[in-house]
Amino acid sequence: MTEKTGWLAKLKAGLSRSTDKLGDNLAGLFVRAKLDDAMLDDIEEALIASDLGPAMAARVTARLRDEKFDRDIDLAGVRDTVAAEIGSVLGQVAKPLEVIAFPRPQVILVVGVNGSGKTTTIAKLAHLFIEQDYRVMLAAGDTFRAAAIAQLKIWGERAGAKVVSGEQGADAAGLAFTALERARAEGVDVLIIDTAGRLQNKSGLMDELAKIKRVLKKAMPAAPHDVVLVLDATTGYPVHRGALASFHRRPLPSLADVLDTEAIHMIRTFETEDHKGAAAAFVGSQFGVFGPIPLAALTVGTTLAVLRRRLSTPDLALLCFTVPPLLIVTIQAFISRANANWASAGFVAGVIVAAAWLVRWRAKGWRGSGTSCLRARSCTA
Repeated sequence: MTEKTGWLAKLKAGLSRSTDKLGDNLAGLFVRAKLDDAMLDDIEEALIASDLGPAMAARVTARLRDEKFDRDIDLAGVRDTVAAEIGSVLGQVAKPLEVIAFPRPQVILVVGVNGSGKTTTIAKLAHLFIEQDYRVMLAAGDTFRAAAIAQLKIWGERAGAKVVSGEQGADAAGLAFTALERARAEGVDVLIIDTAGRLQNKSGLMDELAKIKRVLKKAMPAAPHDVVLVLDATTGYPVHRGALASFHRRPLPSLADVLDTEAIHMIRTFETEDHKGAAAAFVGSQFGVFGPIPLAALTVGTTLAVLRRRLSTPDLALLCFTVPPLLIVTIQAFISRANANWASAGFVAGVIVAAAWLVRWRAKGWRGSGTSCLRARSCTA
């Protein structure tokens, strides 16, 4: 599935679950057989009333005019167009968080207003990175909110990530520095730092955010490598517009001014992996992890054994521990994704049986005259 198709499919699914208001506003409009100017005006008003915003509503109606004007259209057609336009806008800024920092760790600072879901997002990011075989550490930098430290510890325990914490009300910048030093000492790949919720007009909290950044840079000049701004996706257009106006109003500093960095990311909500490409990469990676010669021997030996239906009991027992993990993880790679070492449960038995077959084939002269052996079918796998 391509990235564009993936975004569109995910957005359609999201719209079908969470835009009842949009559907209610549009449902009563489709009484005319064809799309005309009057219906376009009604659709634009309904989209604005649904908090989609004037600019996006104008984009949707312009696209409908170009593609569907004077043609039959229904609610599903409008929803598909809305999903496509939103996908085209979000697709331009959808960037994955990649662990590329050298030396390690990659420092990710998570910021946002109160109650936007920062701590929960950190848990999801930690789980994602751990699935990719990165060593992850969390820093409980929200020392202001009650139970924030305990909440992050619970998420860290569930995700399998270490958590660095201090006392309630402790200096967040000092804790971030301690966490970074510990992460470097323990060889951690990713350090995710939680912060207290803050609004743009809270100058003291904004100064604290700038202090965290300065302290991190003392220990590692490139830190923080990424800043994740967590926003509430259910917030309507008027509130977002007001927040943006406050965000850039002077003399209040913007988040970019405070952190002095361009590496501010939006959370990537929709998975857009190319599963076919990921599966091919997984299969190719097995030659590097398992070894090209053992994997080739295992593949050839298993194929010959199946074709000839001649397999000794010890070999069959070893294959029972080898083939299922490889097949299961390969299927997983086609469905979603899989890391190269996920099939390692079958490597030990696989190496043993592959080595045994290589020894037997050499003893029977396959290296010198293997073709005659195959023609005579006198060899057993």
